[in-house]
Amino acid sequence: MISVIIPTLDSERALVPTLAALVSGATAGLVSEVLIADGGSRDETAKVADVAGCNFVVAEGSLGLRIGTAAAQARAPWLLFLRPGTVLDTPWTAEVGRFVQQPLPGRAAVFRRTAPDQSALREIVALVTEALGARPHAEQGLLISRQFYDALGGHAGDDANPERDLIRRIGRRRLVILASGAFYQILD
Repeated sequence: MISVIIPTLDSERALVPTLAALVSGATAGLVSEVLIADGGSRDETAKVADVAGCNFVVAEGSLGLRIGTAAAQARAPWLLFLRPGTVLDTPWTAEVGRFVQQPLPGRAAVFRRTAPDQSALREIVALVTEALGARPHAEQGLLISRQFYDALGGHAGDDANPERDLIRRIGRRRLVILASGAFYQILD
C-alpha cells in the first residue's frame, strides 16, 4: 500500500529510530516496502538497511535525483518520504490508513511537528505556526499518491532543496496536516 523512501548519506545512526517507528506500519500491512536512496555512504548505512529488510538503492547525484530514482522503483500506489532521523508518533498507522483508504484527489499530507518532550506551550506555538500557514519542513515527512506525485513531476533533480520545492508545488491548500506527529531526532 505504501512505499517509504528515505534518502541517506552517512545516516547509519539517524536511520535506526526512523526504521523502528515504521515497524508498526509493516505489521499492520500498511508499509509494503522501504527504499533507502543512498548517495554513497561510507558508514554502516547499508548494513542497517539490510538488517531491517530495506531495499538499498545507490544513486549518485543530487538529493532530488536520488529521491526520484527510488520513487521510480517504488511499487506501491502511495509514497511516504521521510528523512533519516524523523520518528513518527506511535498512533500514526490508523490515521495514515484512513487517509490512503479515502483519498481526496490532488491532496498530500504531512505529519504534525512534535518533539519527544514537547511542553503544552510548545505544542500551542507549533499549532499556531501551522495555522498561520508556515510551510511544512521535510522532517515532517510527505505522504502522496504516486499518481499525484507523477502529475507534479516528482522531485526536481537540479533544485537546491527538492523537498521544499515539491511541497511548494503541491501548495498549501492541497496539503493536509495529519494529527499524528513526527519529530526530528538529531543524533551526534
